[in-house]
Amino acid sequence: MTLAALVAFYFIHLAAAISPGPAVLLAARTALRDGMLKGAYLAIGIGLGACFWALAALFGLAILFQVAPVLLTVLKICGGLYLGYLAYKIWKHAPEPMTTEMPEGYEGLSGLALIWLGITTQLANPKPALFFGTIFLTLVPAHPPLWVYPAVLSIIFINDCGWNIIVSRLFSLERTRRTYLTLKTTIDRVFGGLLAALSAKLVLS
Repeated sequence: MTLAALVAFYFIHLAAAISPGPAVLLAARTALRDGMLKGAYLAIGIGLGACFWALAALFGLAILFQVAPVLLTVLKICGGLYLGYLAYKIWKHAPEPMTTEMPEGYEGLSGLALIWLGITTQLANPKPALFFGTIFLTLVPAHPPLWVYPAVLSIIFINDCGWNIIVSRLFSLERTRRTYLTLKTTIDRVFGGLLAALSAKLVLS
């Protein structure tokens, strides 16, 4: 795996990390309610959860796809359709106000509890599973040099954790919060359009 391929992977995964999803929304809600520090703890868990999916893809899903290559095609189609569904939902609900209510039992969690919440949120979210089971495996060679594993996992953790820390910081600021809520319809529809384009590319490739 060349340095150029690693850089390409960084930006492709960054795009996946910043796309709207349960993890980003939960980070935003946590910061809105409890401040940036609590959001940062959650972001660490989100990064660790993403690394788990990556490891599963590298050491489990890759072997499965070698035995039954048709499964990769099926997952690509399913992943594309899922992204299309997400794009539709984001576009449809863009004009609706964003609620800041946390699910019952999430308020007042400790740092370790928030890290665990971030991990479980990622593990329960099909978006990273689909990404690492499809796009991820087409970007990482089947038998990479050993240095690729820590490099790829570091990129994944930095992207997922770093982005959600940024989200936490932004949503902990009153001015940024007001600006986002004012432009929510436009921002969400831009994200929805990008997801729809990615969905079509994934299905047709």
